[in-house]
Amino acid sequence: MAIDAATVRKVARLARIAEPEERIEALAQELNGIMTWIEQLAEVDTDGVEPLTSVVHAGLPLRDDVVTMGGDADLVTGNAPKSAGGFFVVPKVVE
Repeated sequence: MAIDAATVRKVARLARIAEPEERIEALAQELNGIMTWIEQLAEVDTDGVEPLTSVVHAGLPLRDDVVTMGGDADLVTGNAPKSAGGFFVVPKVVE
């Protein structure tokens, strides 16, 4: 897929990026280089390779899902700058 100057202008407009006209051709060449590299990655044989979420295999520790009676509201809101009736009091943000 070749990226020309018109495509760079369109992408810049959609991304709301102001690029000077003298920079458009250089950007097209850079993006074409990136696309060539991506096409090279597509040629790599990945059959039988498991997808990775991390390069380090580490499982998350699990805990039992136990229902509790909740917490003591006074204890939970004790460190809050302001609380009332067991609830956090925050500044109004919507008029």
